[in-house]
Amino acid sequence: MRLILIACAGLSAAPAITQSPPANACAQPERSQLDFWVGHWDVYPTGTTKLIAHSLIEKLYAGCAIRENWMPIGGTGGGSLSAWNPKTGKWHQTWMDSGGATVEFDGALRGDTMAIEGLWANVNGPGKDGMVRMNYRRNPDGSVRQWGEVTQDGGKSWSTSFDFTYKPSAS
Repeated sequence: MRLILIACAGLSAAPAITQSPPANACAQPERSQLDFWVGHWDVYPTGTTKLIAHSLIEKLYAGCAIRENWMPIGGTGGGSLSAWNPKTGKWHQTWMDSGGATVEFDGALRGDTMAIEGLWANVNGPGKDGMVRMNYRRNPDGSVRQWGEVTQDGGKSWSTSFDFTYKPSAS
């Protein structure tokens, strides 16, 4: 802990306490599980050549978090902040978009796929909330597949809502 004195004109000096993070605050190996998604990407519906978005995925805050900036060619842009939570033993993601949606996801690496789930308001239409699963997997060619699934029966069955492939950006 460091003690810093702050002096303002006309005021006496008051101590301000700041705490330095531990040298390896985010060194847990779990924090690297989503690193394959980090990059500047062009995004296509899987199996097509139609560019639908650009996405910038950055590892930030001394390796403690991953930030997504989703930039569609048309439609609603948004982004997320994802991090490993050692207290829960899960990944947590908060998604926000310019359409007003905010979704909290939690999950874990399952085999070679990161799978996170959260309740998305109005995902099935006005007043029809649904549980959504987001899946991320690195492909052998270095691209990343992200697909979303929705359940309306408490997780007994899931239907694919989108399926995208992230390829390294040409720009």
